[in-house]
Amino acid sequence: MHPCRVLFICTGNSARSILSEATLNHLGKGRFEAFSAGSQPTGRVNPYAIGELKALGIPTEGLSSKSWDRFTGEGAPPLDIVITVCDNAANETCPVLFGDFVKTHWGQPDPAAAHGEGAVIEAFRLAHTLVLYRVNALLNLPVETMSRDELKLALDHIGTITDADEEHA
Repeated sequence: MHPCRVLFICTGNSARSILSEATLNHLGKGRFEAFSAGSQPTGRVNPYAIGELKALGIPTEGLSSKSWDRFTGEGAPPLDIVITVCDNAANETCPVLFGDFVKTHWGQPDPAAAHGEGAVIEAFRLAHTLVLYRVNALLNLPVETMSRDELKLALDHIGTITDADEEHA
């Protein structure tokens, strides 16, 4: 059985989706295989995202800002779950991807939108903390034995997690 393949999508694929991809690959070793992409990729990973990952000992090799097109065409890896991480509250346009996978939304503010060195570092720390809560909740799911409906419901709930207290709810 192949690992559960998860694609995290946002607009620029430079921060939130990158944090999510790297964190799930690190913590879900072998059980999950994570990817990330953007509808309008910036072409580079935000250095603050790299710094946040490295600070926690999460590997950053191979991370890149890329278009979601590589996940829609011939030869694309089959996906089990697609998670959008755009912030609807900031009126970001979330990409829509069609296919035979479970879709959910784990919105969060874009840490790259913060201004000033200290504020940006703190925004990335907070963004990654939320990613960690949500990824850990995903890791606690018995995805291998869940029905699509059960998985969708559980994933939608994870998208509402905002702190560690809710992670185990």
